[in-house]
Amino acid sequence: MIGFYTILLLIVSNVFMTFAWYGHLKLQQMKLIDNWPLWGIIVFSWLIALAEYAFQVPANRIGFIENGGPFSLVQLKVIQEVISLSVFSIFTLFMFKGEAFQWNHIAAFVCLVLAVYFMFR
Repeated sequence: MIGFYTILLLIVSNVFMTFAWYGHLKLQQMKLIDNWPLWGIIVFSWLIALAEYAFQVPANRIGFIENGGPFSLVQLKVIQEVISLSVFSIFTLFMFKGEAFQWNHIAAFVCLVLAVYFMFR
């Protein structure tokens, strides 16, 4: 169950991370924050990133093999990257309808999934 909780926390963390990094672009498109100064956007994103860290740090802490978790440090990082790209892909498809995925994007994603496979071999 520790592995499941680790992955769940990483998913939640990456939802916050994706919104902190790219959500302001959507909010700007929606004319909600288009007049904000750059420093205001940075502070806004940092506040969201604080929530990301509140999930990311515990995920790494409980998932790390030296703390009783099932994953090595490298495995945690590769899992996090695949989750990050998965969350980003879903976010992009739903929030930025004009963005289209090409065959090479899908091929790159498959390579990342294969990286996870080889990481656990």
